[in-house]
Amino acid sequence: MRPRTPRSAWLAVLAAAAVTAVTASSAAAAPTAPERVPAPAVAAPAALAAPDIPLANVKAHLSQFQSIATANGGNRAHGRPGYLASVNYVKGQLDAAGFTTTVQSFTYNGATGYNLIADWPGGDPNAVVMSGAHLDSVSSGPGINDNGSGSAAILEVALAVARSGFTPTKHLRFGWWGAEELGLRGSQYYVNNLPTTERSKIKQYLNFDMVGSPNAGYFVYDGDNSDGVGSGPGPAGSAQIEQTIQAYFTSIGVPTRGTDFDGRSDYGPFISVGIPAGGTFTGAEGTKTSTQASLWGGTAGQAFDPCYHRSCDTSTNINDTALDRNSDAIAYTVWTLAGAGTPPGTTVYSDTFETATGWTANPSGTDTATLGRWERGDPAATSSGVATQLGTTVSGSFDLVTGPLAGSGAGAYDLDGGVSTIQSPAITLPSTGTLNLSLSWYLAHLTNSSSADYLRVRVVGGSTVTVVNATGAATNRAAAWQTAGADISALRGQTVRIVIDAADASGASLVEAAVDDVKITQS
Repeated sequence: MRPRTPRSAWLAVLAAAAVTAVTASSAAAAPTAPERVPAPAVAAPAALAAPDIPLANVKAHLSQFQSIATANGGNRAHGRPGYLASVNYVKGQLDAAGFTTTVQSFTYNGATGYNLIADWPGGDPNAVVMSGAHLDSVSSGPGINDNGSGSAAILEVALAVARSGFTPTKHLRFGWWGAEELGLRGSQYYVNNLPTTERSKIKQYLNFDMVGSPNAGYFVYDGDNSDGVGSGPGPAGSAQIEQTIQAYFTSIGVPTRGTDFDGRSDYGPFISVGIPAGGTFTGAEGTKTSTQASLWGGTAGQAFDPCYHRSCDTSTNINDTALDRNSDAIAYTVWTLAGAGTPPGTTVYSDTFETATGWTANPSGTDTATLGRWERGDPAATSSGVATQLGTTVSGSFDLVTGPLAGSGAGAYDLDGGVSTIQSPAITLPSTGTLNLSLSWYLAHLTNSSSADYLRVRVVGGSTVTVVNATGAATNRAAAWQTAGADISALRGQTVRIVIDAADASGASLVEAAVDDVKITQS
């Protein structure tokens, strides 16, 4: 992680064309805060869970980085032989696992730097989930926590993708950046040289810089600006990343706190062009407070990483527990965002809402909502401090949404006056096999909401299976796509309908909801 820079300064850096570069293919010979309230987590089916990432494997990569630094003047810095050797080590691991790797070279300060990009075959090429970490150290030390830790963690997650046979819905890409310590030079070069159409394909960028600090904190980038500190929210979709990461730490009983998008790491070039971003961070030279020590353990009054940018940032400068937890959080986030919630098997029914397929609004004639009722639409983005309606869908241009128009303000077409319902056409389920339903959803509201407001998704036949039951609260909740899945095998052989209802029952509260990419599979 590079030293702190004022936001105005790093935005200027991001705007500048600071490097002159030559691209080389993989065949090239040269490189042989305030309390957080997480959104409710919805678990994917157990068979699709992300794997546990072996700590021993991550530490083995750190040992290799340490050996490389020791053999090359004590560092792995830009333009030094230790950095190129690090690139070659990571590339060799990925090539052997079946990734398609590309080495991208650039020039900065008269020295050649390298980015390493690795793509896993398959997945939707128009919907990329990218994970990145900078691979370079400062010149004064080997950089094992900063940032061997993030580099090793995403490397082992990538290798776990290959070992597990994971076949994600979205396309997976991993990146290791050069010259981050000199001003995000490698990641900036990568983003600058992506054609606009290729930039638009990257739906989420996940950044991991210093995830094993010895006096660790557990920080998650504040995608929705719920902290109200510093630089504001990330691009639309960043809140979803934040909530997904928070859901993992909540599941293991570890509290998290927000950290601002302050421009100190490689998410900067991505968010500057509107790509949603997020990630984790265990702390750098900042001092752990007594409150943080009570929350996470460790020593108050000392830096999260006392060896930050020093020669003592060696393989002994790692908190194993933090590294293990963060590696597993990375895997969980990659699996979830890339489509692990989509069950495998024969598709029984699916709807992406790109065409009208017979969904019926107010099917029983009993809805009470006066505005913002459910419909299939091309939604416009709205916000009121936080995103209230997303202008981007999970796929294509249409979804089911409560009032797709934007109007003069966020409250112009939100759900008002009570309950609105929409119902699928009749679906005949097979009488054998395991049946799973998956979908994407969000519920958004402001502080004028309460638990009387809700979004509910049910599958109704001879009995009812509830897939989503999310309620409001007196807090701002940003719109952010989440996935949900449910076993509906109890309804085998029946003709069923999917019923979606949402309610604004808190008086003049601002409530929005949406559903996309509904799918039922048999396995």
